[in-house]
Amino acid sequence: MAILLKGGTIVSASGRRQLDLRMEAEIIQEIGSDLAANPGDQVIDVQGQFLLPGFIDAHTHFELNNGVTDTADNFTTSSRGAIVGGTTSIIDFATPERGGTLRDCLAEWHQMAERKTSCDYSYHMSLIEWNQQIASEVPLMIEEGISSFKMYMAYDNLRTSDGAIFEAMLAIRKEHGMLGIHCENGDMVNELIKKLVGEGHVSTHYHPLSRPDSVEAEAVERYLMMADLAGLPVNIVHLSTQRSLESVKRARDRGQKVFVETCPHYLVLDDQLYDGPGFEGGKYVCSPPLRSKADQAYLWDNVISGEIDTISTDHCSFNFKGQKELGLLDFSKIPNGLPGVETRPILMYSYGVATGRITLEKMVALLSEKIARQFGMFPQKGILQVGSQADIVVWNPQGKGVISAKTQEQAVDYTPFEGMETVGSPRQVYLRGQLVAENGKVILGNQGRFIHRGTSDWTC
Repeated sequence: MAILLKGGTIVSASGRRQLDLRMEAEIIQEIGSDLAANPGDQVIDVQGQFLLPGFIDAHTHFELNNGVTDTADNFTTSSRGAIVGGTTSIIDFATPERGGTLRDCLAEWHQMAERKTSCDYSYHMSLIEWNQQIASEVPLMIEEGISSFKMYMAYDNLRTSDGAIFEAMLAIRKEHGMLGIHCENGDMVNELIKKLVGEGHVSTHYHPLSRPDSVEAEAVERYLMMADLAGLPVNIVHLSTQRSLESVKRARDRGQKVFVETCPHYLVLDDQLYDGPGFEGGKYVCSPPLRSKADQAYLWDNVISGEIDTISTDHCSFNFKGQKELGLLDFSKIPNGLPGVETRPILMYSYGVATGRITLEKMVALLSEKIARQFGMFPQKGILQVGSQADIVVWNPQGKGVISAKTQEQAVDYTPFEGMETVGSPRQVYLRGQLVAENGKVILGNQGRFIHRGTSDWTC
């Protein structure tokens, strides 16, 4: 049976038009003015609503063990939060054990996600070491639909040497893949933590001081110099500071192709939250940390200007009670990460579109179309056009609400955006033509499928 959405306004990254849309057999079959209903069509009146392509979050950690504790959420609970917020596809991070193979890691992540996930999903493959075995598996990952990779410059259990990063860049370039890196100088982070804790500075106030903007900017600069030598277009994940973006602009002036992602928490929260009463600052411990209001304003300026390409979440949820509290006496013991997959679209609409900072077309580009193009999913996803998958968010611009942990689908016991007032909301969410969420409630769960991605579009 076809579903006919009548009277809505279809929005893309390049414009908007009031058109009807018919979807059937998972695909958008027809778009046009005043489409007539066929016998058996389910006709839904969406007048006054925006029809947006399903949002894509290219940076999630749905199910992760940080070496001490497991995330509060998993693929099932995190993905329920995703779809009620309008996110119909995610790209998670598959991370192998040291000494393990990429093939085994991929099989493990498939086992965690398959038939348990309510949005469509793919993975970036993390490269936490580099050797002949791992290098030989990079082409295999491309064949399996995993066309993007991640490496780390921080975290002792995850990071590799600069030499390993450079060798991986050359191998990934041969396969026309995409590399993203967590850019912080791990040695400097370790030394700063050792110094601060040794001096008795153990409260959450000192978390951002252990990872200042220079630590991120130095790693970004080093990463970009290596990428220049390798001739590889690269991605910078969760960029958080003015100094880092200035490095990106210099690289672009040299002719380098650089993709930049930031996250909602760097746009709507700031480092003053680390000085909250008691241990409240523990809720906001993530890496890179929240930054100054000046950094926040600079990031917004560059979202508006287009220097920042995409907005994803780095969703990584640990409970405040019992997990974040592991660092009550030492900020460096607090599990790093914030939940965010459920709230990203509504935050960007409320604090971007509704405030006049960005257009709705820009929001669609940042949260959907550019991500689909960058990570080999376009035009299967990221746009509403005939032949594309019917991942559709019916967006109510008149919706109003307040973000609260009490009403969220995620299993984590808090939200860093507690009490923030919102404008606009997803009325209905369709995943490949099926109604999966409506008015903040899951209608049909566990319908997600693996997305076999093509190689990255380096020109987008």
